[in-house]
Amino acid sequence: MQTTLDKPATSLRPLFTLPVWVAALGYFVDVYDLLLFNIVRVPSLKDLGLDDRGVSLMGGSILNYQQAGLLLGGILWGILGDKRGRLSVLFGSIITYSLANIGCGFVEDPTTYAWLRFVAGLGLAGELGAGITLVSEILPKELRGYGSSIVASVGLLGAIVAYFTVSLFDWRTTYFLGGGLGLGLLLLRVSVFESGMYTRMTHATVKRGNFLAFFTNWNRFVRYMRCMGIAVPTYLVVGLLTTFGNEFGKALGIAEEIQPGRCVLYTFGGMVVGDFLSGFLSQWLRSRKKAIGGMIALTMLFTVIYLYGGLSSARAFYWVCACLGFSIGYIAMFLTVAAESFGTNLRSTATTSVANNVRATTLLLIPAFQALKPQVGVISAGAIVATVCFVLGFWSLYSLEETFGKELDYSE
Repeated sequence: MQTTLDKPATSLRPLFTLPVWVAALGYFVDVYDLLLFNIVRVPSLKDLGLDDRGVSLMGGSILNYQQAGLLLGGILWGILGDKRGRLSVLFGSIITYSLANIGCGFVEDPTTYAWLRFVAGLGLAGELGAGITLVSEILPKELRGYGSSIVASVGLLGAIVAYFTVSLFDWRTTYFLGGGLGLGLLLLRVSVFESGMYTRMTHATVKRGNFLAFFTNWNRFVRYMRCMGIAVPTYLVVGLLTTFGNEFGKALGIAEEIQPGRCVLYTFGGMVVGDFLSGFLSQWLRSRKKAIGGMIALTMLFTVIYLYGGLSSARAFYWVCACLGFSIGYIAMFLTVAAESFGTNLRSTATTSVANNVRATTLLLIPAFQALKPQVGVISAGAIVATVCFVLGFWSLYSLEETFGKELDYSE
C-alpha cells in the first residue's frame, strides 16, 4: 500500500518518444558532418590539385570558414528557435547543412569548398542546441538527465561512423552520404510536435530571442559565461590534445608515429560511453554540479597522465585518449545545464549559442598553444593551456546554480 510519503515511480516511457530519438539522430548527423572535413581534408584538397603547403594553408582557411559559420549560426539559429519555435530550427538547420554537404561532393576548386563549409557550419550550428532545448522542455524534470545521455551517446557515434566511412568510400561519396542522412532525418522530423512549454510562452507578452539580453543584465551575463566555462575542458581535449596527438606523441618520444585520426576514433569512442553514463550519474547524485565536477576532475587526472605519465607506446597513448574521451563525456549535460539556466523566451538562444561558442574556443586554444611551443616546448605549452582551461572550468562550476530538478516553465 502506498503511503502519502511515497513518491510514485516515474515512467521511462517519455525517453522512447520520437522527439528524443530524432534529437539523438540529429546530433549523430551533426557530429558526422562536423568532423568529416577534418578527416578528408588532406585527400580532398590533394584531389583538387594542391601541394602539401597548399593543403596546410588552405585546409586551415577552410576550417576557419566552417568555424565562422558555427559562430554566426549559433546566434542566428538560437534567436530563431526562441522567436519562431524549436522545430523551425530543427527543419531549417538540417536542410541547410544537408544541401551544403551534398554540394561539397561536387566541388572543383578550394574557394567554393570553403564557402560550402561555411554554409555547412552555419547549418550545423542549430542542430544540437535546438535538440537539447526541445528534449529538456518535453521530458519530465526527473528524466532530463537520462534524455541528455541518450542524445549524446547516440550522437557521438557519428564520429566513429565518419572514421570508418572514410576508410570505405572516396571523400566525395562520404559527403553525399552525410547529406543523404540529413535529408532522411528530415522525413522523421515531420512527425515531431512543438514543445508545449514554448507554445504556452508565445501567448505571453514577453520579448523572445533577444541575444543582447545576455549582455544587458549582470546576473544573466554571468550565468551565460559560466555555462560556457564549465565546458572549456571538453574542447581542450577535442581541439588540442586529440587533434595534435601526433605532435604530443613525438614530444613524448613514442617511436611509432601517432595518427590523429586514430586519436579521434579512440577519444570519441570514450565519449560515447562517458556521455551515456554521466547523465545517469547526475540522476543518481541528484545534482548536475557534482556529476560535472567529477568529470572535470577525471579529465584533469587523465590530462596529467597524457602529458607527464611517461607514455612510451602508441597503444598506451591511444588508450589514454579513450580515457580522456570518457572523462569529457558531459557535453550534452552542460548543454542541459544551459537549457535549465534560462527562461523559455531565451532558452534556445542560450543553449544553441553556448554550444557553438564553446566549439569555437579552439580558435583561442590552438593559437595560444602554437605561440607557446617555441618558448617552452610542446608538453609545457599543452600544460599551460590546460591549466587555464581547468581553472576556468572549476571556477565556473563552483559559482554556478544547481539546476537539477528545476522547473523550466517560466520566462526571463
